[in-house]
Amino acid sequence: MGTQVQIQPEPRPPKMLFFKSHALMFYIIVAIKLILGLLALVLVINLTGKGNLAPASASDQVQNYVLGGIVGGVIYNTDISIPVFMLILAIWFAAVLSLRWLKKHNNLVKRWVDGQPVMLISRGKIDVDAARKAGISANDLSFKLRMQGIYAVKDVKQAILEQDGQLIITSFGEENPKYPLITDGSIQSATLEMIDKDENWLLAELKTQGITDVGTVFLAEYDNGKIAVTSSLPNQGLHI
Repeated sequence: MGTQVQIQPEPRPPKMLFFKSHALMFYIIVAIKLILGLLALVLVINLTGKGNLAPASASDQVQNYVLGGIVGGVIYNTDISIPVFMLILAIWFAAVLSLRWLKKHNNLVKRWVDGQPVMLISRGKIDVDAARKAGISANDLSFKLRMQGIYAVKDVKQAILEQDGQLIITSFGEENPKYPLITDGSIQSATLEMIDKDENWLLAELKTQGITDVGTVFLAEYDNGKIAVTSSLPNQGLHI
């Protein structure tokens, strides 16, 4: 009988094993970076509020874009290690929190970063300069008016362009404004103009409710001739 010859499987080349292990390590690093990016976003949302989920200002939108750019630009870049990526996220995190704090405590910074509502129409007349500065053409303005069932500018008492691009319209005959009188301790002069009142009237009304410092008012709304005030002081609640 002839001897059986056992054929041994050819050993895998060491080079192929190296490439497989290198590819596996690459995907592990990508997964870690992606998880770190998601955790950073969740942490910012929990600490700064839900503004990132539905951005209402330029800064909220931009910080989402920046984080997306950081994660997208770094996640597949093998030259940037995980510690360096964590450092980049920490810098972004510190910048977001610092900007939030400045906006909360400084109205000038808030206006500079987020801008402020722009009045495009007042008592049936268009402010052409304001519209041009806001980048709104006549066609855009007409379209926004038609979307809300307004077909003549003369029917508009006030039209204000919000920071997020929405046009808020108050028609003649509407008694209640669509904007508060006071927000975060700041008097909204445009709202007073809507109801044909002035700042002296507002201060006198607040005084009848025992409020002498406008800075302590978190929110004040005008409803059917009455002012509903929410104080920023603890244990104060709602005044009507």
